[in-house]
Amino acid sequence: MYEADDPRSAMSANASGKSADTSASAAFGRSTYARFYDEPPQEADAQANTWYARGANFVVCYSQAKDGATFERRGQIDEYVLLLHDGALSATVSANGETQEIAGYSITMIPPGHSTITIHGSGEVVRLISTDNEDVVAKVSNPEKYVGAHPHVPQFAPWPKPADGFRIRSYSLDVPEEPGRFGKIFRCTTFMVNVFPAQGPRDPTKLSPHHHDDFEQCSLALKGWYMHHLRWPWTANLHDWQDDEHEKCLAPSVCVIPPRVIHTSAPSDPGDNVLVDVFAPPREDFSDQPGWVLNAADYPRK
Repeated sequence: MYEADDPRSAMSANASGKSADTSASAAFGRSTYARFYDEPPQEADAQANTWYARGANFVVCYSQAKDGATFERRGQIDEYVLLLHDGALSATVSANGETQEIAGYSITMIPPGHSTITIHGSGEVVRLISTDNEDVVAKVSNPEKYVGAHPHVPQFAPWPKPADGFRIRSYSLDVPEEPGRFGKIFRCTTFMVNVFPAQGPRDPTKLSPHHHDDFEQCSLALKGWYMHHLRWPWTANLHDWQDDEHEKCLAPSVCVIPPRVIHTSAPSDPGDNVLVDVFAPPREDFSDQPGWVLNAADYPRK
């Protein structure tokens, strides 16, 4: 379903590397469209407004923060991610006795345990936290989408720890584009994040409808607006059938796409559009592609 010049066209059609289950299912899960620009925050104080939206294995914590805002995690179960897409922002991150100054336009992996993020400057702050952390799950705007086990998403299991142990690891997003590489992909034990460069509107004759067998995709729009197109599978059970979805989402917003649902997202603003794709745990298929995961050396697969 990919165009010949799309780097994903060379990958196996079965993204997980597992045998696809083609049996009929009573459900496929449900999509989420969290439009932060049009919804009240789940938390608001003098330092920041914060919105929370979840998938099966992850919570996106999106904040509009003021200078000096502090985000603290106590008893964090596992590694989590800090994304500062705005180059004008910076942060001081402390975790388990270690402190680092973090530049803007970066992605940072923060170890489990106790940690503190202090923001310098005002702007958007994104944290990605696994659903193993129940205190964060309790804040989400879409809990009704995840009652009981997901029909096609396996139970969450983190990837192996780094050989030299957990610590603060920060990576610049200022990475030159490279032919044959798909976006700017980073992974840790809990997440894979693909930060796409700013782009203009997409040619409607060159979309890329595709699906994933057994994991969700979270598309976080940070600039411009996107039209998300979703087409649900048919089974022998008519009650499983759902109408196509064509949802316009401005930034900031989140679209969570269930497994097996055919989807494609079209950047549509005549100016810049910025999208970040989030997966939890990391994707095997992207990790199979040489050179795609920019920090692969820090995080073993097995």
